[in-house]
Amino acid sequence: MAGLEGDAPGPPTPPALGALRGYRAYARRWVFLLVVSLLSCSNATLWLSFAPVADTIAQHFLLSTEQVNWLSLVYLVVAIPSGLVAIWILDSVGLRWATILCAWLNFAGSVLRTLPCMLFWIQTPFALLMGGQSLCALAQTLVIFSPAKLAALWFPEHQRATANMVGTMANPLGILLANVLSPALVKKEDDIPIMLGIYIIPAGLACLLATACLWESVPPTPPSAGAAHSNSEKFLDGLKLLVRNKAYVVLAVCFGGGVGIFSSFSALLEQVLCANGYSNEFAGLCGALFIVFGILGALALGLYVDRTKRFTEAVKIGFCLTSLVCVAFALVSQLRGQTVALAAVCSLLGLFGFSVAPVAMELAVECSFPVGEGAAAGLVFVVGQAEGVLIMVLLTALTVRRSDPSFSTCQGGQDPLDWKVSMLTMAGLCTLLSCCLVLLFHTPYRRLQAEARSSPSLQDFGSPAADHAPLQQALPPALLGHPQGPSKDAAGAAHS
Repeated sequence: MAGLEGDAPGPPTPPALGALRGYRAYARRWVFLLVVSLLSCSNATLWLSFAPVADTIAQHFLLSTEQVNWLSLVYLVVAIPSGLVAIWILDSVGLRWATILCAWLNFAGSVLRTLPCMLFWIQTPFALLMGGQSLCALAQTLVIFSPAKLAALWFPEHQRATANMVGTMANPLGILLANVLSPALVKKEDDIPIMLGIYIIPAGLACLLATACLWESVPPTPPSAGAAHSNSEKFLDGLKLLVRNKAYVVLAVCFGGGVGIFSSFSALLEQVLCANGYSNEFAGLCGALFIVFGILGALALGLYVDRTKRFTEAVKIGFCLTSLVCVAFALVSQLRGQTVALAAVCSLLGLFGFSVAPVAMELAVECSFPVGEGAAAGLVFVVGQAEGVLIMVLLTALTVRRSDPSFSTCQGGQDPLDWKVSMLTMAGLCTLLSCCLVLLFHTPYRRLQAEARSSPSLQDFGSPAADHAPLQQALPPALLGHPQGPSKDAAGAAHS
């Protein structure tokens, strides 16, 4: 806490008083958020840049469809083992160096992917393409965990959820751009080098900004009491606390399952819709509506929870509404000619489900404080990736080939798949996870409570309370009177 006393000369100041006088939000926090958002968006476009033009990619590089699919699937596979390493880097090495490392991995991967187009004598282009995608996959685990930590370390309490939302939603924005840009850029095989070259530009810009503009992992003076006590637990000790934290485990399993369901939905949407006669263009429209409404919903929900601090209520209601819409999709997707209904359902699915993601990440930090934000948000993502693999394998295993005549528009020359059982199973899993979250998840907001305990002293010591209103006024009444109270670790951090 000595670093919080500032540079003004004078006698030593008590740690608590120095912290109270030193809370400050720096304007360069927005630069950091811009770099992380641009990096996340670029990484997501590199992830799915091949998928919308898979047939052209396969023809140009003489690959099979399965090989092209693996250029996207490698992200999911690499994220599981590398996730723990990324958590350690974020919480031990620091946010600045983690972001710079992520930016260089992302840029190197984007360049490596273009080599098969420039070095025509290469006999195995798939190895270079997969190598580039693997580097980008390693970068993903670093950038996907960063928004929660960046919001905690650099932003005041009334902006944390919004900052987390902006950084988190940059990833689906990148997915949307990839689905729009790749088909628009690649009309024939000769356009593939142009596409790969264009995707290098945002990766290079993010790398340049990260290297030149990020000067420190934490600000000289923290913006809040929670930031002042961030990362009070070591890496392994923090993981042990997370595993023993019942509320966190429930949230990680339920929200991780939601991440897995939404990953499966995004990957299988075209296959589900084409089996009932819907075109690929309409499937792309539904995917775009899913992401756009998710971003809009996340913006509105982020602003709401920043003002009310009702993280738990927002996540639980969002999950329940998502379950209802998921059931509606399972039923409507099996009917023909329901374009308006399907578009509306996909929009609502993004509005209710996708928008919960940044709030759930904030809630993971709140219920696990004082464990590092990288560990709290990162472990949820790792669990979600693992559950995503299991759910996708389950849903595809439940499909059967249709033998009766159909109106399928699916490509490949085979009988279309019947996704009815798979979609009902997906809806059932979503409903089960929602029920478990509503019934089993109960937690105090430990980080906010630690900040609330220190805020009364602001007025006592003449600190700029006008700039930082007491947190008790922002917290729901149920929070301050929660029967469980803060953990010993949180209480100790608040009074250290």
